Amino acid sequence: MDRRVLKSQAAIKNALIELMAEKNFDDITIQDIADRADVNRGTIYLHYEDKFDLLDKLIEEHIDMLQKLCEDIADMSFTDGEWVWFDYFEKNYLFFSTMLESKGAPYFRTRFLQLVIEELKGEVDAAEEKNQGLSKDVVIHFFGAAIIGIVEWWVSNGMPYPPREVAEQVGKLLDRNF
Repeated sequence: MDRRVLKSQAAIKNALIELMAEKNFDDITIQDIADRADVNRGTIYLHYEDKFDLLDKLIEEHIDMLQKLCEDIADMSFTDGEWVWFDYFEKNYLFFSTMLESKGAPYFRTRFLQLVIEELKGEVDAAEEKNQGLSKDVVIHFFGAAIIGIVEWWVSNGMPYPPREVAEQVGKLLDRNF
């Protein structure tokens, strides 16, 4: 793809995230995004149907990247794998903090939780002693919600611990239970 197109798309995506950090998604207009990205409205419409399509594509881009990271870390320990994720969260802090704190993007949290649950499915063994008598679905949803909760807490509080430290603690908790 042409570098100018990539540069315009990146500016548009960054503009949307910045605006969502400042105000409600419903109050953001295409003109607001164009002004912030320093592009014409027409440029936005060349790539996206509307602001909802832009948001959906931005969310799917990050979900796809997290899925790719999951594939890359499949053979790692929980701690090392979590470090890769928390490093990604840190590098994309504005996106994650905005999406997890924004009332205009509940779809992101739902997609993020779905991804975590899918990744945990292969890790739970309901026949294992520590999970005996527990529903696999309950265990998976419990830990999925816990992981999302930790990420929300971490980014909402300005990342009070370095990614490696949080990853080690989350990894230890997962090791104890899987």
